[in-house]
Amino acid sequence: MDDQNKNLILATALSFLVILVWFLLFPPEEAVVDPATQTTQSTDATTGETLALTPPSVVTPGDAATTQEASSTATAPRLPIETEKLTGSISLLGGRIDDLSLKSYKETLDPESPIVRLLSPVGEPNAYYALYGWTPGGDLTFDDVPGANTQWSVESGETLTVDTPVTLVWSNAKGLTFRRTISIDEEYMFSVSQSVENAGSSAARVQPYGIIARHGEPDTINFFILHEGVVGMTDGELIEADYDDMTDFDYVDREAARASVFTVESNGWLGFTDKNWMTTLIPAPGQGFTAAAKYVDNAQIYQTEIRQPTQTVEPGTTVSVDSQLFSGAKEWEVIRSYQNDTGILGFLDSIDWGWFFFLTKPIFAVLHWLHGIIGNMGVAIIALTLMIKALLLPLAYKSYVSMARMKELQPEIEVLKEKAGEDKQKLQQGMMELYKTNKVNPAAGCLPILLQIPIFFSLYKVIFVTIELRHAPFFGPFQDLSSPDPTSIMNLFGLLPIAGPEAGTLMATLFIGILPLLLGISMWLQQKLNPAPTDATQAMIFAYMPWVFMFMLGGFASGLVVYWIANNTITFTQQYLIMRSHGSKPDLFGNIKSSFKRKKPDEK
Repeated sequence: MDDQNKNLILATALSFLVILVWFLLFPPEEAVVDPATQTTQSTDATTGETLALTPPSVVTPGDAATTQEASSTATAPRLPIETEKLTGSISLLGGRIDDLSLKSYKETLDPESPIVRLLSPVGEPNAYYALYGWTPGGDLTFDDVPGANTQWSVESGETLTVDTPVTLVWSNAKGLTFRRTISIDEEYMFSVSQSVENAGSSAARVQPYGIIARHGEPDTINFFILHEGVVGMTDGELIEADYDDMTDFDYVDREAARASVFTVESNGWLGFTDKNWMTTLIPAPGQGFTAAAKYVDNAQIYQTEIRQPTQTVEPGTTVSVDSQLFSGAKEWEVIRSYQNDTGILGFLDSIDWGWFFFLTKPIFAVLHWLHGIIGNMGVAIIALTLMIKALLLPLAYKSYVSMARMKELQPEIEVLKEKAGEDKQKLQQGMMELYKTNKVNPAAGCLPILLQIPIFFSLYKVIFVTIELRHAPFFGPFQDLSSPDPTSIMNLFGLLPIAGPEAGTLMATLFIGILPLLLGISMWLQQKLNPAPTDATQAMIFAYMPWVFMFMLGGFASGLVVYWIANNTITFTQQYLIMRSHGSKPDLFGNIKSSFKRKKPDEK
């Protein structure tokens, strides 16, 4: 076997290795700030007073979790939440926002599937909720401020809607009246205004807080190209921590809560993110605060907290503190509007754009724009492919021209081989001189392929992480472009009344659907624009490549396979036209016919 054959086999093997490694490890996440490396001591943003960590109860400072809490929550009075996108309720026990469902999203494609429930109260599996309150200072105790089990009264409002806020009220025996006014917009943003009115004779010191709590480790996708867990922004730095990271936080406080605490000078937010949903605490922009992510060992509860500056309420005065709570779907337009219009710094980074954010962000923005014009996400992916190929056309043109010129030099290369004989160094020097004289770059054909790799994986990331691709239909059986092709050879692509193999299984990989099959065919036809290599080993490797890729990519999101089919089809068309424009007429059918002819074992 000569050196060319060895190099070809080595290059092919390395190419497959690169692809497999990318599939397993792509993409490395964005550089983030590890909460565990932040300071474990916080300071009040206005007074400079050193603050202790919030005592690690289930949900709130000063209130220990009890088995009675679940039954109390279940029987407590509630205020309904009703908007065009949300439905749920607020518990008057603690004033918790702990029941929230998303009207626009179903669990599955089944028309009878229930809508997605995001928040749920204590007592239900994987309880998940938001709670607000005050930490006492000075002569006040936790009994003097409302906590997780405080029974609030309704001062105004019956149902929380876009047009009708609700106000809760609670008073203590020291002349302090606490109010909480909750309003909501047309999307997923709650506004929470907490106030303290002091009718007593002495000043009161209190510190407002907000908490998001999750009981038990959430059921995550657990795919390492996607971040699920703590997400936040602290003065322009992205905070991310997985649930496993939270159990390993270095700082342990007096009630066995592992925590990471950090101080934010002016802008930030903190909460929990899932693949498509998020619940986030957002203090007023420009205001400093102390934040914490913690894990309560003895109760298996994950929390994020935000403590705003301590307030001194003089007798006869009222102090108010405002903040917001986002709880809903991570829709790109909605998240972007909150960032651009209301000044929530870096809020768009709550969507996991990955390491190649400089590609994934513009790719999605264009895809979203195309979908808004076309109205079909599958067609929008094809249109995006056309745009990408148009941008890369100058490089592709040079590549195809270089390939055509190298083909023209093939007779001269054969002459060099005969003259060089076994002298490989002489052959290489002769070939390099020949390329230099004819101004041919033998590596030119690789550049378009290399550029396609980051684009391919960036689109894969976009399809996987963005909610706009979730349950996005194409046509016919392809009703979710974020999922693998639902058709299968096993049931003749849906013609037989039997179910195909379950996605992600070995059977699904072997009995592929129609989209992976079209992928393999399109790649095979692209190869047939040129005659098969004369060397049998090269010809064999090239012959197998389309079908290997067909099975490798068959289990990926169908939207990604649609992109690859469109890319192959456009590439085929471009190459055919460019070759024709340079006087070379591709013998497509002749090359296909010759590929089916078997050589005798002694033929070379």
